[in-house]
Amino acid sequence: MKNKTYQPEWSSLDSREMPQWYNDAKFGIFIHWGVFSVPAWRKIDNSLFGSYAEWYYASVYGQYRNNDDDFHEKHYGKDFLYRDFAPQFKAELFQPDAWAELFKASGAKYVVLTTKHHDGFCLWPTQNRHKKNWNSGDTGPRRDLLGDITRAVRDNGLRMGIYYSIIEWETNWSHRAEGGYFVPQRDREKFGIPEKAYPDEILIPQLKELVQNYQPCLIFSDGGEWDLSEEYSQTKPFLSWLYNEAPNKDEVVVNDRFFKGMPGEHGDYYSTEYNDKEGFGEHHPWEESRGIGKSYGFNRAEQLEDYCTSQELINQLIGIVSKGGNFLLNVGPTADGRIPTLQQERLRDIGRWMAVNGEAIYGSDVCTRLHCADEQSALTSVGETDYLITTRWPTETLRLRLVDGAAPVSCTLLCKETQLPVPFEIEEGHLIVHPVPWQFDRGLEYAYTFKLSR
Repeated sequence: MKNKTYQPEWSSLDSREMPQWYNDAKFGIFIHWGVFSVPAWRKIDNSLFGSYAEWYYASVYGQYRNNDDDFHEKHYGKDFLYRDFAPQFKAELFQPDAWAELFKASGAKYVVLTTKHHDGFCLWPTQNRHKKNWNSGDTGPRRDLLGDITRAVRDNGLRMGIYYSIIEWETNWSHRAEGGYFVPQRDREKFGIPEKAYPDEILIPQLKELVQNYQPCLIFSDGGEWDLSEEYSQTKPFLSWLYNEAPNKDEVVVNDRFFKGMPGEHGDYYSTEYNDKEGFGEHHPWEESRGIGKSYGFNRAEQLEDYCTSQELINQLIGIVSKGGNFLLNVGPTADGRIPTLQQERLRDIGRWMAVNGEAIYGSDVCTRLHCADEQSALTSVGETDYLITTRWPTETLRLRLVDGAAPVSCTLLCKETQLPVPFEIEEGHLIVHPVPWQFDRGLEYAYTFKLSR
């Protein structure tokens, strides 16, 4: 369908065939980095979405929900504007090649950078006239952060995507904020533009600038689903241009957050975050994103107990992929450009597990030939091969129902350097796997994969 012309209508846009790379990738890295990484603080709140430090402008500096015990005024002063943080966002220790090597070591296949979050600050030297001195080329790092990361990621054999906020707090009204706006009036009057002009003067020009200059494999839209109308966001004309004329038209995929009413209805893939939805199974490609802790952006308020363990993250990866989704795991770098050591450790732990068990993850589909009632086990399929993944070593036999009646001819345990035969039998429409006691010295940790070949 590469030569098909897509009209700016959903019946046409929704007929686009999903680029295969996305369905095969399964695991990606999200990066939330920007001016919010300077204060890097939001009080820990156990409610869903309650600890996002990238929301500093709205939730700490501003007036959304609470003022976090006047943290901003106490530490920076009431006259210190959020935009005054920009010169301190220097990224002086940023090493894009080291980042990319880490992401590759994690087993991820694609990377997504927040090129512009809701605060409107751009991580590339945009030519947009409204972004003068509010981008990484003019202030702070004075370099093309997106360009640097894109080059390093692609040099390491990974695909590079972008996150782009469809709205900006300094301009757009929202029903979610008390009084209709997330940030104070003084900031809106000084830095915002007329809301009616925003799509034509910032939104669409910047999206096209990003596509033409960086050719991302993926566009993660966000914020438009709160309040924007389909017409205001100009989503259909933009996607028609993207699918027909863009230099990356055969590779790029987009999600479902451009406008209100789009989530779960339109887009190459659907988005969930911090398990706010159960996913979409075989109904449609989908992706779950989350931070290693309770925030996407680096949050200095987080303690060790606020971070997921490597075991918990691998469990989530297995569960998401077995339900047909991709897992986009976020890292939150510091303002000077370092990925915190604990976050690095988690990624390398995942990578070691993927090095042994990745064949059960990459290119996999929801398994429809077998059913397992064990809550600590999951199933995937790759072609004619099924995989049973258990998140703890089974001390008793594993019983799986044969849905289609066809039984595997062999069962092996994936190990670091080999595959070990595991005894099994077929009994009354069920596959009975008999795991044997094993000394775990062959790269086995976190979860164990039984390969069921047909």
